[in-house]
Parts: sequence; C-alpha cells; structure tokens
Amino acid sequence: MSDKSFRAISAALLLTVSSVLAACGSSSTPATQGPLSNSGGSSAAASHPEWSQYTFTIGDNGGDGSEELSKVTGAFDDAPYKTKFARFDYGPPLVQAATAGDIDLGYVGTVPPITGAAKQYGFKIVATQHGADATKSAENIIVPKDSPIQTLSDLKGKKIAIPQGSSAHGLALLALKSVGLTPKDVELVYLAPAAGATAFNTGKVDAWSIWNPQSAIAVGDGARIIAKGLPPIDQINNYYVATDKSLSDPGRRAALTDVLTRIARIFNWAQQHPDEYAKAIAKETGVPLEDARATVDSYPFKVAQVVPADIKAEQELSDAFLEAGEIKKQVDVATITDNLLPDGFDSAKLS
Repeated sequence: MSDKSFRAISAALLLTVSSVLAACGSSSTPATQGPLSNSGGSSAAASHPEWSQYTFTIGDNGGDGSEELSKVTGAFDDAPYKTKFARFDYGPPLVQAATAGDIDLGYVGTVPPITGAAKQYGFKIVATQHGADATKSAENIIVPKDSPIQTLSDLKGKKIAIPQGSSAHGLALLALKSVGLTPKDVELVYLAPAAGATAFNTGKVDAWSIWNPQSAIAVGDGARIIAKGLPPIDQINNYYVATDKSLSDPGRRAALTDVLTRIARIFNWAQQHPDEYAKAIAKETGVPLEDARATVDSYPFKVAQVVPADIKAEQELSDAFLEAGEIKKQVDVATITDNLLPDGFDSAKLS
C-alpha cells in the first residue's frame, strides 16, 4: 500500500508529527485496553532498561492508517520506549527523512529506495510488506472512461501523469517496456498525487499511473484500468526502510526490531478486522469510507524478511530506471538491504 496504496522529490517533508503514543517507563494503565495492549513491553523493559531512553519516529506513508491503528489496538501501550508518527505525502520524501535521520522507520513502495540510494545513502531496506494475493493490484495505469486508449501500446505519444520517484513511476516504466516502448515514446508528466488527480480529471493528461485510494476513486467515477500493477510487470511488495543512525547503534537496533514487530502485529490485526482498518484510513486521509475499504481489500499483505527473490526484483527495477535515464548511477540493492527481522518471520503467524 504503497507508495502503492497511498503514497516531488521536490516536495517538502510533510512532517506533521503527532503526539507521543506511550510514555516510556510509565506505570499507568490506559483507560481503555486495546486488543494488542499487552505486546510484551514488560519483559522487554526488564531485559533492556536502556530502551527507556529512546524515542522512535515512525514514518506514516500518506495516511496508511498506522497511527490511528496504533491507538485502536494499543500496540505501543506497554512499550518501554516512546513512539511518535510523522506523515508524508508519499515515498520519496519519507526516504529522504530516513536518510537524514529525521525518522527511524517507515514503509514505501518499490522505487523510493532505489532513487534514494542513487542520490545518497543513510538508510537501509529492513523488511517487506509482501503482497499475499498475486491477483490484486494496489496501483494501476488508468485512462478516462471516454478515452480511445485501449492498450498500453496506445500510450505512444500520449501524456502520462506519474508521481516522480514512486512505485507508480516504476509501474509506468515497466509497463511501457513490456510493449516495447520507452519513456521517449511518451510524455511523462511528473505530478504529486493531488496535482495528478486534477490533471487527470481536467483532461490535461491522457493517462495516470497511481495507487489506491486515488485509483479506486477514479475507477469508481468511470475511469478504466489499462494495466494493473501485478507480476510480471510489477512487484506486489512494499519495503520498510530504517535510518542508519538507529541501525548502527546496537541498543537502538534491538529496540527498533521490537518497534517493527509491533507494527507487523498492528497490520496483521488490521487485516483481520478490515472495517476497523478502513475506518483508520478514512480518518487519516479524509477519503470516503467505501474508498478506504476498497484500498484495504486491494492489498492483503504480510510483513516478512527481505529474501533473495525480493532483492532480484528490486535490482531489475533499479536497472530499468538506470536504462531509462531516471537515475544517474547504478544501485546495488543487496548493499542497501539489512534485515531486522529473524529468519522465517511472518506477521500472519503473530498472535
């Protein structure tokens, strides 16, 4: 969900940092217990008293529901450290914040780690949100309902709106390549999601590569999908990135693993309670509840380790960006990968 579900590079960080969720070392009990209020914080606090000194900032990608869900579930209620959230419009500025050490952890689509690493380092890919249904796409290339465009080949010479450096950018490049077209055969119009919606709705572009809920909203209004973000064209992954500042400190790294495990538990619970998940997204984004539910249904996933197949797919995408001239230097994806989770970790198996 992504970049792929919600998500230029020139955009400023939308750091609307929210209030602290859990006071470290607090002995008070929340007035209302959430379903995940007892996630193991007491044992962690006893084993790692130094964690009480830490505050972790979690990047919220475009209103993915994580902040609201953390409150609903109480997943950080007993955490022996403090947490807060920072909201971003989409993936590239989130990676920029991780690079600068302004956030500790956040998830993005497939492309921002590549474009981020092509410019500067300071972060690593530490886990995946791995799509659990290869028939469901969380991003698409869409055209207006009355458009003469029927296939990807018909995009030749047309204007395509894309958020630059996002997973939807990657979808556009790979979709064009799949029918023998290059970026030189079309006009790529780099627009952030809100500006892309305006351009699409007013006929200033011929097509739009975009994720849900924007894609779902447009399709609900009559737009047509001409390419889905599915294999073999696209990955069905998103990636968690973390700042080197936390990863390189043994104490903070261990605590950050606990943070990521709690987030995995939050999203596992959310997918088992899709109505609550949709409410959280609608509250954070302001989209209609039915569109938020469509977003939830479009991308079932589990949180897991980055495996060799993921690195291979990311490397192929990176090479496609280099070939298209969208990045200026080659990125070795393996060198920017540093798994935080233990072997065999699967959020679907968490209680």
